[in-house]
Amino acid sequence: MHQTIELICGAVWFVLPAYVANMTPVVTGGGRPLNGGKKFVDGRPLFGPGKTVRGFLTGVSAGVLVGVIQALADPLVRPVFPIFFSGRLEIILGSLLISSGAMVGDLSGSFIKRRLGLRRGSPFPVLDQLDFVVGALVFSRALASFDTGVVIVLMVLTPLLHLGTNYVGYKLGFKDRPY
Repeated sequence: MHQTIELICGAVWFVLPAYVANMTPVVTGGGRPLNGGKKFVDGRPLFGPGKTVRGFLTGVSAGVLVGVIQALADPLVRPVFPIFFSGRLEIILGSLLISSGAMVGDLSGSFIKRRLGLRRGSPFPVLDQLDFVVGALVFSRALASFDTGVVIVLMVLTPLLHLGTNYVGYKLGFKDRPY
């Protein structure tokens, strides 16, 4: 039981920059669309209108800020549960990779939804909840060492957390829909 709790805590701590990066544009987004009004070969926008330059940059920045805080907390946290980077610099660089991966993963999900003709805000279960975490895991692989257990924990836990935080964002007026 202790190992399971340690694994869950370690996995959440590891992916926290991605969670923060993914949530930040809901609050800070707006402005110029990231796709610059360009359309794909199918005539549809590359991404949804909610994918903005400001949202992307503030998402990555917020995730890196979390990484800096994690690097400062590293000596306190490392004895409690596993850390997947070898030191403070790797934590900060890893948070840049994780945050960037989260934002690119979210953009990938938006790209797929546009290809399928789905409009902004249309639900796409599983993709909506996991695109950003898959992107974070893929990007972070260059510096991080984690095993299948971490991936499984994140694939199970992230949809639950994602739906919960979306509902809170909806109740607080940041989102139009509770999902």
